[in-house]
Amino acid sequence: MADFTFYGGIYRPVSLIITNKQHFDLDFYGAPGVAVTPVVDGNNANVTVDAYVTNHDGAILVATLKNNEGEEVLTKTSEKLSFDFVIENVHLWDGVEDPYLYTLKLDLVKDGVVLDNKEVRFGARTFKVTPEGGFYLNGRSYPLRGVSRHQDRKDLGWALSEKEHKEDMELIKEVGANTIRLAHYQHSQYFYDLCDEYGMVIWAEIPFISSFMPNAYDNTISQMKELVYQNYNHTSIVCWGLSNEITISGESDALLKNHHDLNDLCHELDKTRLTTMASVSM
Repeated sequence: MADFTFYGGIYRPVSLIITNKQHFDLDFYGAPGVAVTPVVDGNNANVTVDAYVTNHDGAILVATLKNNEGEEVLTKTSEKLSFDFVIENVHLWDGVEDPYLYTLKLDLVKDGVVLDNKEVRFGARTFKVTPEGGFYLNGRSYPLRGVSRHQDRKDLGWALSEKEHKEDMELIKEVGANTIRLAHYQHSQYFYDLCDEYGMVIWAEIPFISSFMPNAYDNTISQMKELVYQNYNHTSIVCWGLSNEITISGESDALLKNHHDLNDLCHELDKTRLTTMASVSM
């Protein structure tokens, strides 16, 4: 129940993927198979990489890091699916002024043969929120001024092409915004990519809207896992939204428990970001 139109059907790109038996996991909540966690420490960034592989079976990971200009920064080989490296003198992702991104390429190799590969873009940044000072990016005050974005268009519904997504981002940039709330559902991966590239600060949420349904508990948990796992590498995202105006049709202990569980789940899956919700009570 909400005050916008819901559409059905497949309205985003579809791909047929053929893999070797050993490959980056395609069944892990629709996630990309690689999670990158950069933690800024002074002038450097300590980066943890977690790979999800089907039939690992002695394959090794060969990592190549490139900077925003496409230049190779470092390489590393690991027999384990989780490993670390350090980016010295890291170039920070700095909002709309300098949305700097690194690219990590991971090759899954066995007996000298590349069985599968993945490329992940990510940025390194710090942020915090205080009641007194608001939002801070990379240690400085960074007031957030922005829009809430829906993905529909006249005569297209939700079936947008990259052209319309790019037009939306250009319009948002033109009005001087530096932040976007992606209401009220999972948006296109292409648009999350644009958010990273344009330096937008993002609130991403699941479609848990207006009217609480006790029998939808499992659905909210599943959708939150998908949202976080699929979009973990998007530097632009700073908070996960639990719900939107969910108390319009009343409150209950079950509603509160659902939110407590979602909140705990978010912080269990992602220790680097905040949680939030849009609240209105009639």
